[in-house]
Amino acid sequence: MVSGARAHPGDPGVSARRSFSAAPANRAYPDVVTELRFTDERDASRYTLHRGDDLVSVLDYKDDGRTVAMTRAYTIPTFRGKGYAGELVDRAVAHLEAEGGRQVIPVCWYVADWFDLHPDRAGILRQRSTA
Repeated sequence: MVSGARAHPGDPGVSARRSFSAAPANRAYPDVVTELRFTDERDASRYTLHRGDDLVSVLDYKDDGRTVAMTRAYTIPTFRGKGYAGELVDRAVAHLEAEGGRQVIPVCWYVADWFDLHPDRAGILRQRSTA
């Protein structure tokens, strides 16, 4: 057999018998992780969403004590298209609603679009002043 070539049962000198060790039936595999973890990293002025150990989405903000300007939503490219940014905005808004006392300014286009799709959550938005 050529060095580096894979051996197959039926090849001369290769036994058809193989031994495999079975994985325990209750073993958790990383590709089926469904747990999402939301954090408020105040020192970095950002909310984060993790799936298992993986950072999947980030929402940057500026908080002046009265308002929270949501300035940028970003999803790691390999995790895009799965709804993580929307989930992160939802959790960030729920977090602010639960804390109370602050209003949201949706600077980021994605956050503004999210509020357009969720008018029931618009009560936390800072109203624009008319001059």
